[in-house]
Amino acid sequence: MTKHFNKSSEKAKRKKLRQNSTEAEILIWRFIRNRQIQGFKFKRQYSIDHFVIDFYCPELKLAVEADGATHNESGRKEYDIRREKYLKKFGLNFVRIKDEELFGNPNKAFAKIEDTAKKLKESKI
Repeated sequence: MTKHFNKSSEKAKRKKLRQNSTEAEILIWRFIRNRQIQGFKFKRQYSIDHFVIDFYCPELKLAVEADGATHNESGRKEYDIRREKYLKKFGLNFVRIKDEELFGNPNKAFAKIEDTAKKLKESKI
């Protein structure tokens, strides 16, 4: 079986992304780390094939993406759609948090993550 998750060939890319986290990623990480969301473990800068997900909960197959200004650039939306479609083939669920949403009302943005985790947890029961 081919390995798709956290390939060693993507390790340097993941490390570089962790070292250069955006302000939004740092804020989200503070909220979801250490099993603060329903007791679930999240990993940051997790790769599936050649794509790197900002945050990932393997147990829920939940990907949390911080969408900053670069996601509004020309061609980026189409890339994000193709990327998400590809990753959904692995059974992933996505929560996208825009910077404006996060910095405008962080509690609402965090509730979006928590609500999705809760729904996925309930669907597993």
